[in-house]
Amino acid sequence: MAKKFSKNAYFRNRELSWIDFNGRVLEEARDADNPLLERINFLGITQSNVDEFFMVRVASLNKLVSVGITDTDPSGMTPKEQIDAINEAEHEMVDRRYSTLNRSLLPLLEKEDIFLLKPADLTEDQQEFIRNYFEDELYPVLTPMADDSSRPFPFISNNSLNLAIMLKKQDDNGNLFATLRIPDVFPRIVRVPGGNNEFILLEDIVKEYTEQLFTGYKVEEAAVFRVIRDMDLDVAEKDSSDLLRAVQNQLKEREHGGVVRLEIEDSIGDVLKKRLIKTLKVDKKAVYLINGPVDLTFLKKLPRFVTGHDDLRYAPFRKHLDPALSMKQNIFDSIRNSDYLLQHPYDSFDAVTNFIHQAATDPDVLGIKMTLYRVSGNSPIIKYLGMAAEAGKQV
Repeated sequence: MAKKFSKNAYFRNRELSWIDFNGRVLEEARDADNPLLERINFLGITQSNVDEFFMVRVASLNKLVSVGITDTDPSGMTPKEQIDAINEAEHEMVDRRYSTLNRSLLPLLEKEDIFLLKPADLTEDQQEFIRNYFEDELYPVLTPMADDSSRPFPFISNNSLNLAIMLKKQDDNGNLFATLRIPDVFPRIVRVPGGNNEFILLEDIVKEYTEQLFTGYKVEEAAVFRVIRDMDLDVAEKDSSDLLRAVQNQLKEREHGGVVRLEIEDSIGDVLKKRLIKTLKVDKKAVYLINGPVDLTFLKKLPRFVTGHDDLRYAPFRKHLDPALSMKQNIFDSIRNSDYLLQHPYDSFDAVTNFIHQAATDPDVLGIKMTLYRVSGNSPIIKYLGMAAEAGKQV
């Protein structure tokens, strides 16, 4: 008798399965057999992965909860139960990510004379450098925003780094509050003089000299935080007479989507933390106290800043391009003679772009039909498809 697979226990929730997938990426950062700078990169990838996951997948679950949907998925979980389980699992993942960084990767970097410094670690010359950098470069673009009864709490944009600041007027005992966005027009990783590979993060420079922005006030506390907002697009094609306009409107509206995740430095005091949570209207389960730099995506860029140390990177990989699929040959003639199986990344993707290029310029080609997913901004395939369209081919 055939077994009916209808029990919830037979199924794994899709979202929790994704958390497990990101855990496997984290294992690459924890694997001592991988080169050190590649492990740093993998750790940064886990952060960008989970950011997108919350912006879209968790955000879509929040929408279901907001309209009272209580239907269960195949694993038997309601949207609210899924969100709670995701946050519980992700809190454990955050602990593992920062434990990997603080207890393993940073000490290993220091053994290789690669340092991610704090202001207190700097020499006098380095202190002078960051002070000048703040006054000459950063100060003109910083805009503190007061948070009081006469002014609304400023809008905190998605995925931006900010400082939550508690102030005290020099002649008053009451506390005042402000926020300050860390400018993203500057590199977050700043190389300091005195060593080949000594760096400091931009937010640590800003935090060190924040008091210069508040004349007559004393900065009691400053903590870095960021929010992840609902960035999910919700466009009903069948109900939209102008799909492009509907997408454009959704893109504008999603910038102000609800907060699905709040990350705060774990050194923050209770008063400032409660104020942030209340003002941003975020579920306490979606609040993450961070033991280290908030937003680890900068780690994907750190290896590019490091000079030398080729031994800490993967050895260069030489991909193969069959001469029959190069631009020097007519690829149509080649594939008439035999089939070619490409296995990427071992086989060069140039074979594909060469094929599209020749198809775009071949007068005997009437049309090109293909499905594209996540092409880069300067994709040669997009360029060649444009050439084909301009030549009158169906694309």
